Amino acid sequence: MAKIKRKVRLFSGMGYREVQRSNTKRQSQLPKKKRKLLKRQGHKNVGWEYVIRLYQAINNITAQSDLREDTLEELFIKADRIGNKYQTPEELSTFNQQFSKEVANVSKVIDRQFPETEIEIINYSSQVRDSSIIPI
Repeated sequence: MAKIKRKVRLFSGMGYREVQRSNTKRQSQLPKKKRKLLKRQGHKNVGWEYVIRLYQAINNITAQSDLREDTLEELFIKADRIGNKYQTPEELSTFNQQFSKEVANVSKVIDRQFPETEIEIINYSSQVRDSSIIPI
């Protein structure tokens, strides 16, 4: 009996199991929110059509996250992290001391220009009292 040779189906140059492995690996690198989103959208890693759709969905998500621009705060945090790598502990402590002095000076200037004239009273007691009587 002669064996019937089946035509091997490929997607992006990969067989079924290779695409599945690729999906599993790339999906595990996504944030948890994105993985849940894929699941809610009905993407599965079983069956050719589902495997291909999942592969394309993961590609779309990674393409979107690559195009995402960092916020200004994220950029400052990255720059601070990079700067801290190349400074000695003494340089960091000197900078932090000077920085705290500058922050205190700026705070004094702000307090002079925008004085708080209202007194704020916060009642932290666990008992609820008549709101018209607040002990000082």
